[in-house]
Amino acid sequence: MEAVGQLTGGIAHDFNNMLAVVSNAMELLGRRLGEGDERAQHYVAIAKGGVRRAAQLTQRLLAFSRQQPLQPVSVCANDLVAGMSELIRHSLGGSIRVELELGGAPWLLHADHNQLEHAILNLAVNARDAMEHGGQLLIQTANCVLDRHDFVELGDAAPADYVMIAVADTGAGMPRDVLAKAFEPFFTTKEVGRGTGLGLSQVYGFVKQSGGQVRIDSTPGAGTRVELYLPRHLEAGSTAAQPAAAPDIVRARDGEVVLVVDDEEAVRSLSAEMLQMLGYVVHVADGAAAALHLLDAHPDIALLFTDVLMPELDGRQLAARALQRRPGLPVLFTSGHTRDVEAVEGMLERARTLAKPFTLAQLASQARMALDGE
Repeated sequence: MEAVGQLTGGIAHDFNNMLAVVSNAMELLGRRLGEGDERAQHYVAIAKGGVRRAAQLTQRLLAFSRQQPLQPVSVCANDLVAGMSELIRHSLGGSIRVELELGGAPWLLHADHNQLEHAILNLAVNARDAMEHGGQLLIQTANCVLDRHDFVELGDAAPADYVMIAVADTGAGMPRDVLAKAFEPFFTTKEVGRGTGLGLSQVYGFVKQSGGQVRIDSTPGAGTRVELYLPRHLEAGSTAAQPAAAPDIVRARDGEVVLVVDDEEAVRSLSAEMLQMLGYVVHVADGAAAALHLLDAHPDIALLFTDVLMPELDGRQLAARALQRRPGLPVLFTSGHTRDVEAVEGMLERARTLAKPFTLAQLASQARMALDGE
């Protein structure tokens, strides 16, 4: 399991680089086509949808390997479950009755709000597939105190407070040999084309990365129950804010110059074209040596936009040398590997990060904030 986790993290950079090429090319193509050719725009939209699904698959792999970037906040499990109950009902269909059993005086838990919603929905959809002829889905919440008698992974640590969220169904259940493999990546009992085998492994990876525990119990013919235990958050706080509206495309100010550095030629050229479309003057370099030469030759460069993982000098080393020459130069890092992105966050006072694949709006927003020091 650990080896597969390392493998998925290792391929993420290359895979997301390829997705960035397709995504950026489709975005540029769609904007150049305009609205005159509806069929061509339809094809572009289909390609973008494929990129989004591929990116989601990568995120599932990273969730399993516990390498996805998380944004934990204080969450009230009761509010979260109640808030998504209608979504779950619509997702499961009329043949399945959804019931909530929410515990009293709930503690706050500490987890990524969006990923927790996704995990619960994932479990609900799995339960639907196990109830082919209908049934009942029960979602419960409760406060719990756990120690090593509950989970051997806790060792000799003092008992700790957790919030439990359980999803139970009245479906077909799983025999012992299937239950033993339930969290393994790519293991599925569904026919070809109906599942990736990453659903439960993604939930497992997310909960473990969040410092929690997972328990699953199933009996053939009697259904399945999955319990998620997430750490209690003792600090007062509110649930995550509502998702922000789609950002406007923020264009360059007159004469702003960006240096784009990436060892992948396709990624480099498409990133440059996207920035030019936003109104920036752009220089490109295929590595740190060429980038430093361009910095010396063009004192008007206002932003360094660099990949993190590159041969010889990587993006972090390049940024350090660039700042020796140009103190205060804003830096925007990008990478297809979430660990690379996390590693440089907060590294520099005026540095920001952008994960691949990215959209034109995301690039525009992050470049503007890096330049403005936000």
